[in-house]
Order: sequence, then C-alpha cells, then structure tokens
Amino acid sequence: MIKVLTLVRIAVRWTSLALLALLVVTPFAQIAMRGIFNVPMSGAEELARYFLICLTFIAASYVTLEGGQIRMEEFQGLLPPRPRWFLQLGIELAGIVMFAVMFVAGAVTIGNNLQNQTATLEMPFWAFMGPLAVGSLLLVIETMAMFVHTLRRRRPEDKLTVLT
Repeated sequence: MIKVLTLVRIAVRWTSLALLALLVVTPFAQIAMRGIFNVPMSGAEELARYFLICLTFIAASYVTLEGGQIRMEEFQGLLPPRPRWFLQLGIELAGIVMFAVMFVAGAVTIGNNLQNQTATLEMPFWAFMGPLAVGSLLLVIETMAMFVHTLRRRRPEDKLTVLT
C-alpha cells in the first residue's frame, strides 16, 4: 500500500510540473502566433484556464503532503499541546469531510453531464470536471494520511512555517 501511495505521489508531482509548463507555454505560444504570424490560436485562453484548473486540483494533494496548506500555526501556537492536538485532529477530519463532499459532487456532476461538452474547445465535460474529482480524491487520501499520522503521534505537529 505504501509503495502504491509513493508511486501516486511521484506521478502527481510530475503531472503537476507538466501542467505548470503547459500553463506557461500556452499563453506564450498564443502571443508568438499572434505577434509573429498574425494567426491567433483559437481557444488558447480556455486551454490555459483548463491547465490552471488541472494544476490547482491535481497539485493540491502534493501541497498538502509538503505542509503547504494554511494551518494558522501562529494561532495554534498559543494553545497548550493537548488542545492543539485535538484542534489539529478536528481540522484534518473537517478537511477529509470537505474533500469527500467535493469528490462526490464532482463525480455526480460528471455523471449527470456525460453527453455535454465545453463551448470553445468542445472538450467532453467529464474531461473538464475530471481534475476536480481526481484532485478531491487525492486530497481525501493525503488528509487521511495526515490524520492517521497525527493520531498515532499522540501529540500535535510542530510549527512548520518558517518566515524569513
């Protein structure tokens, strides 16, 4: 199970890097095509927006793994260890519930719109909404892993944010 999760995390990281590259290259190509050849790329804005949506949802689980989500650690630091531990467990449980709701909503929306497509690129709706469902599922898994880790430690996580 750990090996599968590690492989998924590696795939998420490389997919996120590829999406970031595509997000940068698409507007650049649009500018070059329009400026140099006077031929605009049809749908480049929608495609760039799609890459941004994909990047946001797919990379969110990697951000969670690396501790990059907002944690309000300064506020948590004011609490004694035991209440801070309970607060962290509560935050992680709330995250699991929220991401599970997002996953179910995404899956239901995809199921209800299998025959639809986007206007400009005429992309199948399932491909457009897929990153929401996949990203939410990955967030459920990563947040569950964080919850289990915090629960097994029996003490709160230390402050991770370093401001320079």
